[in-house]
Amino acid sequence: MDAFYASIEQRDHPEYRDKPLAVGYAAERGVVAAASYEARKFGVHSAMPSLTALAKCPQIIFVPARFDVYRDVSQQIRNIFLEYTDLVEPLSLDEAYLDVTTNKPGIVSATLIAQEIKKKIRETTGLIASVGISVNKFLAKIASDWKKPDGLFVILPEEVELFVEELRIEQFWGVGRATAAQMHELGIHTGRDLKQFDEDTLVRIFGKAGHIYYQNARGIDNREVVPDRMRKSLGAEETFMADIDNKAELEEKLRKIADEVWRRTSKREFYGRTVTLKVKYADFREVSKRRTRSKPVEDFYTFWSVALDLLAFVEYGKQKKIRLMGLAVSNARETSEMEDMQLKLDFGEADGV
Repeated sequence: MDAFYASIEQRDHPEYRDKPLAVGYAAERGVVAAASYEARKFGVHSAMPSLTALAKCPQIIFVPARFDVYRDVSQQIRNIFLEYTDLVEPLSLDEAYLDVTTNKPGIVSATLIAQEIKKKIRETTGLIASVGISVNKFLAKIASDWKKPDGLFVILPEEVELFVEELRIEQFWGVGRATAAQMHELGIHTGRDLKQFDEDTLVRIFGKAGHIYYQNARGIDNREVVPDRMRKSLGAEETFMADIDNKAELEEKLRKIADEVWRRTSKREFYGRTVTLKVKYADFREVSKRRTRSKPVEDFYTFWSVALDLLAFVEYGKQKKIRLMGLAVSNARETSEMEDMQLKLDFGEADGV
């Protein structure tokens, strides 16, 4: 989906249309959760501090997130996908992989399916989607970003080799800024450059990720589309308006976070054995403390006791003030539902509790 959260806000509030808009809070510790395309023209993007966004675009409109609405719209879109295939693997509320090799309507062209899906999404939700089509996840993901917004881009099997060779290394899945800089030092700037390195060398330099880089440089990605993923963790976090070094205030904040985590835990009946406390200091250094019990934590008293114990092992003070805390539950033996989330410690639905 294109600028999903921001597009929903512009759809539901005509006064925001064609104007730079950010979902989030225009506060000192606020962070942009999503930005409209009008805002992106000024260099505003998600995960940017709100004050930076305001500096780049003083006229930007900030609106609070409405995740209940976003989830409802996401489900509408999922239902459209399921008209074509049961092999739908959500990555987040606004993105998913579909395997349409064999599809319910029996349409032989993935491009025709994509065109139908884009049309139905527009008619049903009033929103626009971009679609990437190719022979595997790696290439389809890249293709989906190729002609945003409202894009549809196909990488045919016979085009794969040349397409990948001409890709900038920053466009490869899993290559972030630090890895790209490391590759540049090795003379790797494109897929063609990466292809010159043998697998053993890439693994020696980049660890396990080297296997993926070696395969992706050749357009290979053997991951299947997995329709259901079990939730591995659940949590929440809060970025404080001002850095904190006081025990009583930290415990008060932790209690607020714990209440929210337990609300989510109880709602989903997700009772894990491991509790993790994450702390980010004023200098942005992060530490985490965790405790694993022999049995799942199934009552709030136990959960809160573990959280307090973990906080006792965290250093803080005048020279080590804390700007963010998060709590997460993981390592569940059983769960009551299959969640369509990425497999990572899920500390929150946005940039705070």
